[in-house]
Amino acid sequence: MSKRKRYFSSYDSVHAWIAGERPALSFAGKTTDDWRAWRRTFRSRLARLLGPMPEKVPLRAEVLKREDMGDHVREKVVYDSERYASVPAWVLTPKGLKKGDRRPGILAAHGHGLGKNPLVGLNMEEQPHEDYQHQLGVQLVRRGYVVIAPDWRGFGERKSPAAWVRQGRDPCNVNYMAEGYRGYHLLTLQICDAMRTLDYLQSRPEVDPDRLGCVGVSFGGTMTTFLSALDGRIGCACISGYVSTVRGDALGMRGRANTCGAQYMPGLLTIGDIPDVAGLIAPRPLCVEMGEKDTCFVIEDVQKAYHHLARIYRAAGAGDRIVPDRFPDDHQFSGRKSLDWFDRWLKSREA
Repeated sequence: MSKRKRYFSSYDSVHAWIAGERPALSFAGKTTDDWRAWRRTFRSRLARLLGPMPEKVPLRAEVLKREDMGDHVREKVVYDSERYASVPAWVLTPKGLKKGDRRPGILAAHGHGLGKNPLVGLNMEEQPHEDYQHQLGVQLVRRGYVVIAPDWRGFGERKSPAAWVRQGRDPCNVNYMAEGYRGYHLLTLQICDAMRTLDYLQSRPEVDPDRLGCVGVSFGGTMTTFLSALDGRIGCACISGYVSTVRGDALGMRGRANTCGAQYMPGLLTIGDIPDVAGLIAPRPLCVEMGEKDTCFVIEDVQKAYHHLARIYRAAGAGDRIVPDRFPDDHQFSGRKSLDWFDRWLKSREA
């Protein structure tokens, strides 16, 4: 009789697989030629695993309201990303722009919580509010950027009814399974919405369509990672509180599942891991924020992931285009390096 070990729970099966298998395409090269070949193959496999995206439809963009915030203008807009989904978003524009003045645009990606509102300093009742994202949209508009902050599916104005997701269950997981019934992965739909958000941002007369950035913390870091990896329009990015490894942190190192249906990447470990996805951003400029007291993405695993990511950048001949911000706080947006990083790379062509 075979002495091969038996596995009963999914926990046991997954961890045994992690210990016994290796991803087929995790970057292991050193040269620029190695990087080019890897990038082409890895990106193709990643897109295949993410599955189909919905067919594009006209944006049908509308401005729902406009408010003078003193040093900037805040608008609520809405546009369609696909036939069965519309995206509400905040747009922040610096005041005092001259006719024909076009500023860099930044997509501010929210994390778990109330959706887009905290990025502009509001709660769901649109009253003043502060959270772990530190009103990063407001910080950016005050530095001269046009900022767009959309609601992702399942958050803010796009939140599913409580009775539908059922009390005690993770709404992200329920939304993931529901979207699966119509043939889509939820993360793929979020990426679709983000790409359509860039389409809308580029259409704004105040925005230079060739100077776009993306930033987000936590789930916002997930969105920044995948959008920037797959959409070359992002010229500079900051991933905060997300760069880590699924093998070591989300599933392996501490034996707890630090993931959810909103940011689940099907089949990722068969081809690589999170730093490989982020490696597709190279050679474009990237800032990676990591909190030393972060209990969601622990610093030891984040450092390991960052080192792998930095190797990809060096192979791409862009070692000077990636910068770490290791800061002495918990799971939150830092901005200590990233704000100046955006200025360096996105404002260089301003008159």
